Amino acid sequence: MAHRARGRPPNNRIQTGVKAYAVALVREKYSDFGPTLAAEMLAQHHALTVSRETLRTWMVEAGIWLSRRQRRKFHQPRLRRKAVGELIQIDGSEHRWFESRADPCTLLVFIDDATSRLMQLQFVASESTASYFATLKGYLERHGCPVAFYSDKHTVFRVSKPDAKGGQGMTQFGRALAELNIEIICANSSQAKGRVERVNRTLQDRLVKELRLAEVSTIEDGNAFLPGFIDSFNSRFAVMPACKDNLHRALNMPPGRLQDILCHREQRYLGQQLTLSYERKLIILDRNAVTERAAEQYVDIYDFADSRMDVRWKGMSLPYSVFDKDQRVSHTAIVENKRLGAALAFIKAQRDAEVPEPRVKTNSEAVGYRRRGRKSSAPVPIVAAAE
Repeated sequence: MAHRARGRPPNNRIQTGVKAYAVALVREKYSDFGPTLAAEMLAQHHALTVSRETLRTWMVEAGIWLSRRQRRKFHQPRLRRKAVGELIQIDGSEHRWFESRADPCTLLVFIDDATSRLMQLQFVASESTASYFATLKGYLERHGCPVAFYSDKHTVFRVSKPDAKGGQGMTQFGRALAELNIEIICANSSQAKGRVERVNRTLQDRLVKELRLAEVSTIEDGNAFLPGFIDSFNSRFAVMPACKDNLHRALNMPPGRLQDILCHREQRYLGQQLTLSYERKLIILDRNAVTERAAEQYVDIYDFADSRMDVRWKGMSLPYSVFDKDQRVSHTAIVENKRLGAALAFIKAQRDAEVPEPRVKTNSEAVGYRRRGRKSSAPVPIVAAAE
């Protein structure tokens, strides 16, 4: 059986002139619009109602719109470095590494560009300067100093504002690498540091499952699990370098020197009253011969990861006392996207600590009973009987 409408044009077909008119309008006024927005503009400003997919087909046929596959960019592959330690790619990957057993956290990844060898892994609460300092310390003690690090444009590695005050145009992490004679190079795109981006996807699959099998649920246990995982991963996926040389330099410095480098350091002006401000704290130096000579000069603040702080002038440590200290997150504080989770967790912990325990009302208070007290009875006068 054959339908009578077979071979005949449909009743709901769009007339030929409508297509030409719509394409002409899009080409003239909405050439950089997508099909969805262009269809809305045609209906709103030209009383021409065309479905989004129909307009998409017309724009593709006219060469105005390219599909996602056609718009895809192909990046020129970059050859590996020749030797181990020549270039180390670093990145942080925020993920539910412990799945539902714990809150999301960040895994800092250091991978060698020449061999795809995992050099250092560490779980941290968020991607910050202090967490990178702690991970870098473990890397330097284990492997030594590489030639250069390759990172993204995160504010830990790069000053986003060229006219920023202080810092000599570099971040705290950049200043530490400069003292260690290590270069820091920022990639212009994610594809440029594709080796560390690809290994992040691999770790989000393999590492998550191995943590589940090992019943690891905390950051501390996860960091204890990582060394064995690194050895197993490298034996399976690392490749041989083109050159057998190892370009890591030995870390030749006194034990306390590395700790002074991998900390937050700033300069502050010391007033005549031997006081200075730092991180919403008022610091008062003890008066002695050294601090009196340091008055009206700049001193160095060493802020260590373990909450210790040291005030130094010309290499000499100055005794001090803290007059005012505020540990709250300041009003309208600027928090980076990668640290938002850790900041919210800190604020929530402070709020929970400040909320007083609810007081259970008694039955009398619940019904609104108020105690009025006793009524004082006035003395009754004694009247003598008339004789």
